Amino acid sequence: MYKRILLKLSGEALQGSNKYGISENILSQYAEEIKTASQNSTQIAVVVGGGNIFRGLSGTQRGFDRIKGDQMGMLATVINSIAIQSALISSGQKAKVLTSIRMEPVGEYYSHDKAIEYMNAGCVVIIAGGTGNPFFTTDSAAALRAVETKCDVLLKGTRVNGIYSADPEIDKSAVKFDTVSFDEAYTKNLKIMDLTAFTLCKENNLPIIVFDMNKKGNLAKIINGENTGTTVKN
Repeated sequence: MYKRILLKLSGEALQGSNKYGISENILSQYAEEIKTASQNSTQIAVVVGGGNIFRGLSGTQRGFDRIKGDQMGMLATVINSIAIQSALISSGQKAKVLTSIRMEPVGEYYSHDKAIEYMNAGCVVIIAGGTGNPFFTTDSAAALRAVETKCDVLLKGTRVNGIYSADPEIDKSAVKFDTVSFDEAYTKNLKIMDLTAFTLCKENNLPIIVFDMNKKGNLAKIINGENTGTTVKN
């Protein structure tokens, strides 16, 4: 169904049941999911957060300057991206890391042309370093890179199976949405992505699908057109 997708993963998702860092089991599981999905002739870009290592906003609460804190968070996303690349290569899937800040030989400097070139060559492209600027989240980076690389959809992998009227882990009466418009999501104050990312997707007519990344096979199902999460669109 989708020729090219951008998969957004949170850094916290990589830590699994650990309190910090990267779970080898989760990393391996995600690599297999991405590899399987890419075998359906779908081109895949990945943007991952860094909250399992360092989050800029939390750093400011401990005395860090916001800009320095965000820069540390960007470096954390690079560590996660290298880990994903390594796991993909170990599984037999070609993968490249592109960074929004010059960091050769850790990763190549990002350009949308280079990202598209690598995806056309069969590589999973992991775009690290956020937008390269402070005060922007990795959600915003994911939306920006998805628009730049002409992706058909932005897939946000979470630990819940879609968008609910309230937090389903707290409120058992929360209702799941199968489809919701951007305007409706904004009016209902549904917590999907930060407002900058959300607006960028809306203005560029880029749908968002929120789904459970931890359920085996979900990524491939969504790429094949099955509605296993919640779709946000105009």
